[in-house]
Amino acid sequence: MSARPSFAEVYMAFASQIARRSTCKRLQVGTVITTTDYRKVLAVGYNGNASGLPNSCDRDEPGNCGCLHSEENAVINCDAPRHTEKYVFVTHLPCPACAKRIINLGNVHRVIYKDVYRQPDSLELFAAVGIEVEQFSPGEEES
Repeated sequence: MSARPSFAEVYMAFASQIARRSTCKRLQVGTVITTTDYRKVLAVGYNGNASGLPNSCDRDEPGNCGCLHSEENAVINCDAPRHTEKYVFVTHLPCPACAKRIINLGNVHRVIYKDVYRQPDSLELFAAVGIEVEQFSPGEEES
């Protein structure tokens, strides 16, 4: 029998799977927002164009392709009240703009990301408001 996966492993795998729906040419990113007891998935998102528009990037320029970010889509999809405590699992460290969106979601206690992003500025933003940030490491037990 294989080892029982932690909730962090399950939700990071979910974020990686949902990222496969991305239509961005440069980078596929996925986000899963859960409750802090890991019992509910509150929202998911992946990067791509707006609903009803072509399933492709608007431009080929890296960092300016026109796609909505996965975190942005997850925040849009999250209808949980601000008082609900949340964790955010994302395949890549959020950019500064998405960090601000996550902050405004309200009551986010932790952001867990798998891969680094070219702009680490979001780490300072999260620290300024007391949101814990950790890089995902398989096999670690959640608290």
